[in-house]
Amino acid sequence: MARPAGVTVRPSSIPPAADSVARVLTDDALAFVAELERRFGERRRALLAARAERQQRLDAGERPTFPEETRAIREGDWQVAPTPPDLQRRRVEITGPTDRKMMINALNSGADCFMADLEDATSPTWANVVDGQANLMDAVRRTLALEGEGKSYRLNPTIATLIVRPRGWHLDEAHVEVDGRAMSGSLFDFGLYFFHNARETLDRGTGPYLYLPKLESRHEAQLWDDVFTFAEERVGVPHGSVRVTVLIETVLAAFEMEEILHALRDHAAGLNAGRWDYIFSIIKKFSGRGDMLLPDRAQVTMTTPFMRAYTERLVQVCHRRGAHAMGGMAAFVPNRRDAAVTEAAVAKVRDDKLREAGDGFDGTWVAHPDLVPIAMDVFTAKLGDRPNQRERRRDDVHVQAEQLLRLDVPGGQVTRQGVRTNVDVALQYLDAWLRGAGAVAIHNLMEDAATAEISRAQLWQWIRHAAPLAEGGTVTRALYEETRAAELAALEAARGGAPSRLRDAARLLDELVLGERFVEFLTIPAYPMLEEADR
Repeated sequence: MARPAGVTVRPSSIPPAADSVARVLTDDALAFVAELERRFGERRRALLAARAERQQRLDAGERPTFPEETRAIREGDWQVAPTPPDLQRRRVEITGPTDRKMMINALNSGADCFMADLEDATSPTWANVVDGQANLMDAVRRTLALEGEGKSYRLNPTIATLIVRPRGWHLDEAHVEVDGRAMSGSLFDFGLYFFHNARETLDRGTGPYLYLPKLESRHEAQLWDDVFTFAEERVGVPHGSVRVTVLIETVLAAFEMEEILHALRDHAAGLNAGRWDYIFSIIKKFSGRGDMLLPDRAQVTMTTPFMRAYTERLVQVCHRRGAHAMGGMAAFVPNRRDAAVTEAAVAKVRDDKLREAGDGFDGTWVAHPDLVPIAMDVFTAKLGDRPNQRERRRDDVHVQAEQLLRLDVPGGQVTRQGVRTNVDVALQYLDAWLRGAGAVAIHNLMEDAATAEISRAQLWQWIRHAAPLAEGGTVTRALYEETRAAELAALEAARGGAPSRLRDAARLLDELVLGERFVEFLTIPAYPMLEEADR
């Protein structure tokens, strides 16, 4: 296939379907994403360099606060653009990868919206990336279908509104080079989806809707806004056709919520409390601080003070600016073979959603279709006939900068079981990711890259700062190595002769946990390993 000048598509050991390549990687589409890269790639790289510089200042003791230079934005009287009709009601959103079967089930689940995830729930093999775009094209055109295992999967007459999450600014797409350099995974994912589907979505009465992950500043939001404005003009759709919900899943973004909405105000639809990545960001940004350690992951709940401050401020900011406030993930996966486990977990999910609805959130996330009716019942009971509760301004909330950084967790402890759980989850997730699966059910929870990030980040930080153990002693390199060896042996024994990348996962986890420097994202060193043969 001919390629536009300066564009190289590298072969892969995990190739996509030939039909997907023909439909997705057209000359015109590749020319469009290449133009995005040429126009915006340098700004993206400069912003990533600014992230690294900010991290150095944080390591030196700087504490984030609300920027003084943007006080006028925070105190100004402005609103985001009016919400499109099919994004007014977002009581329950379901998320998952762009796998064909999972997409059909999610779109048919009864949720108001489905976030098709090209980021943390997708292992970015070249097959997953390109086949996922083909599946998105079919979903937009209502032709998504699957025959297999004696079953036929088709879309219902009424389906969830489609929202797509591209990869974050930090990730490259190594299979596509523009002028000899790997292009941005963000621009590649967005560009292909927008090029192939923007007009089609608008013609069908919806729009090219997106979730934006892992932003750290208003400047990164402004870059996205400029990308959208250019793309709309180039493709010939109205300005503001793109509508985005920003995941506030980094601690630095929590200090710039209003500024991020302001930068995107012609394209903004809301903010989402991305809880797992937010916890990971707390660990990462303060990894060098021995006085800012978090206890076992299971003990860091949404009711801990710093998480309450973050979510209450998010609702207040959104409703003040006319945007939707979306709650966090219910990651539980129902176990139909264990009614007691399911009953206890469902009760926790219901309590979580009751808290969110009571706090003023307009909707929430779930990871499994069985949880849709549970969350929907909670928000329907709260909202009645209203599509949302954006009229609740939460003027009673007065979050100070220090509240977002007060990491004390009442009764929180680091335990040996916490160490084991982190090792176990990280090994199982990395094994699955290296074999091409980005969303994995582990111990009745849907784990994605964010939860694996928490696991490995805590291990690094606990070892680095000799975190005290509840049982006595401290977390040490030796304790980690002993635990990792035991968990690896147990997992390999349980796996038997099934295909496995557990040994590669263990090698990668050792690098992440025992390295001298904290690795910003596990997906960066893991990405080249995807091309290695399964073993």
